[in-house]
Order: sequence, then structure tokens, then C-alpha cells
Amino acid sequence: MATATPCVAHLVGRFTACLENSRAAPLLYRNAAFSTKKSNKKNKLSSRKSLSTIAALPSELSPPPIDHDFLDTVTAEGAKVSEEGIIETFDNDDEALNAFDNGVVAMDLSHFGRIRVSGDDRIQFLHNQTTANFECLSEGQGCDTVFVTPTARTIDIAYAWIMKKAVILMVSPETCGNITEMLNKYIFFADKVEIQDITKQTCLFALAGPKSTQVMANLNLSDLVGQPYGTNRHYSVNGMPLSVGVGNILSEEGFSLLISPATARSVWKTLLSQGAIPLGSNAWEKLRITQGGKADKLYNWKKGI
Repeated sequence: MATATPCVAHLVGRFTACLENSRAAPLLYRNAAFSTKKSNKKNKLSSRKSLSTIAALPSELSPPPIDHDFLDTVTAEGAKVSEEGIIETFDNDDEALNAFDNGVVAMDLSHFGRIRVSGDDRIQFLHNQTTANFECLSEGQGCDTVFVTPTARTIDIAYAWIMKKAVILMVSPETCGNITEMLNKYIFFADKVEIQDITKQTCLFALAGPKSTQVMANLNLSDLVGQPYGTNRHYSVNGMPLSVGVGNILSEEGFSLLISPATARSVWKTLLSQGAIPLGSNAWEKLRITQGGKADKLYNWKKGI
């Protein structure tokens, strides 16, 4: 594992964002495996024979419009989904909380906001508009960064991935619209920057727990295991883009998967076939309180604490 090089963020008011990221390394487009509908029916999802290969893919994300096949699927399997499309519980909260500590859980975080920042000036623009030093990051790296008001009041923390032609920002559901509007407001006439809310065009899953690394290895994604927080690489599921990053909204451990809605159901079933226990938002809220750390900071920052 490469030695991490600290990347120091700007000081904004009383908040200091400290980042640690490894030296820039070329993206390794490895093969990974996920189940598809074309799998042999005689084999279980957990069988490697039922897993199709994910081919290398350029690091650009252009997913189709969202559909609701995934939510329909989990609802039919007993999940309770709110009117806002948030999976509240799988009626297994105790089991899921135990798996978070001792096994591995899979979480649907698609209700969190996702913003795509593109254009030749995107790095300098985000460097000026948030607390992180984006200019010291390279393609395939990532970090946390904080959005603040002109008077240095915290708006939200964002989890950022640096891609070849864009930066993907993952933010709180309540702030996505305001942040998108704010960023568009600060684009000057000569700035080569484009802001796009891609929340409804993508899905976001997360893996967490001590056995999440084993799931990654089983899916031929072990090249991400042990990499610094925010490291992200890109794959394809049946021709659809899949981006995987180290860490998630809940903690700096585990992994995040940004995918097309067309492949969400297949990817989710594959994660469960590898032993991941589904965890809903009710259990996530309990973890936020008991775990503290990044998730608790997110809550406190939103509340202005």
C-alpha cells in the first residue's frame, strides 16, 4: 500500500478540513463480477459461474434516466419504502446492526444527492468554492470537502471523487438542490464549468463492516482494498457504467458503488448473494448516533453545531 500524502484543506471559520490522500496513481481498470439475468438458472447467485465479467470502461458517467425497478423489487421482498423512495427498514434492524459490527451490510443511499461538476475549470472552481484543496488531487483520488456560506457557516459536507472529465459530489438529500443552485450562481461568464444534478439518473449503494473487503475480493475488486479513502475506479456492468470508491457516507471504511438504475437490481442481488445483510435508513440512523465519527459530523454540521 502506498504511503499516504497529507492534503491540507483551507481554514474556514472555526472549521478545519484535513485530508489524507495517496500520491496520484494511474487508474487500474480491472475486471469484476456481477450477476445478470442471463446467469444459468441452475446456479445460485453466490456461485461464481453465475457472475458475468465487468469489462474496462472509460471514467465517464452517462447513465440513463432513473426507473423504479429496484425499489419495486425490494418492496416485493418485504422492505418498507417511504413515499420519498427511501428504504426505511428490511425488518431486520438488529441483524443488520450486528452485521455492521461483525460482518458486512449493504445500504441503498440513492436518496443522497449526487452532483456532477465538469468543464476545464472544474478543479479550480471547486478549490475556490469548498474547503478542500482540490488542486493537490489527481484522477482516481477523492476526499471530503465542506460547503460554506459567504459568512463561513457550514452548509454540508460532501464526499468527492475526482474522475477523468468530472468531479462527482455526494451530498445530503436536503442540501443537494441548494448546493447545485449556489454553484451555478458562482459560475462567471468565462468559467468553463458545468453543474448537473444526477441524483435521479444514478443509484448509490454502500458496503460497510469488517467483511466488506472479502466481498470486494470475491467480486474481483480487490485492487481497491487497502487503498486510501476516496480512491475510485471505474468498471462496466453489461455495458453500463459502475464506479466504486473507498469509503462511504457513513464512514471512511467500506466502499461506495455509483451505478446506473438499469443495473441496480442485479448489483444489489449480487451483494446480498455474497453475504451482505441489507440495512435500511432506520438502522442507519441508529449507527449515526452510536458510531459518531463522519456520520455524526454530518448531522452536526447540518444542524450548525
